[in-house]
Amino acid sequence: VLRSTRWTRTPATTLRPASRNINKEVSAYLKKIGYNPDKIPFVLISGWNGDNMLESSGNLPWWKGLTVLEARDNIEEPKRPSEKPLRLRLQDVYKIGGIGTVSVGRVETGIIKHGMEVTFAPCWLTTEVKSVDNASPSPS
Repeated sequence: VLRSTRWTRTPATTLRPASRNINKEVSAYLKKIGYNPDKIPFVLISGWNGDNMLESSGNLPWWKGLTVLEARDNIEEPKRPSEKPLRLRLQDVYKIGGIGTVSVGRVETGIIKHGMEVTFAPCWLTTEVKSVDNASPSPS
């Protein structure tokens, strides 16, 4: 979701062409770096006044695009590559008395389960997964 925000003090007569120019320039850049600009909603907002944030603004009667809330609700969650081999990005390792060594990280690909045997590279240390705690559960 791309937001154009610098219009709070712009006269309404020059705002419409200005937003078209911004969208055109940003679309060209997005295309250059590999994105399809047709799949990215552009939202003209004023965070200061709350225009086009939650509902359409009366200050821009010509704006027929989405609000920020509508654009956010239309974002599709990317599919998790769970069919690929396990790749766990370690964030930190803690040694907790009475519990042992606790590795903290994010599963990028694959699935991690209790009882699995995992090998950490580059040290090639192999160990058994004693438990898994999901700090940010996926939506159902």
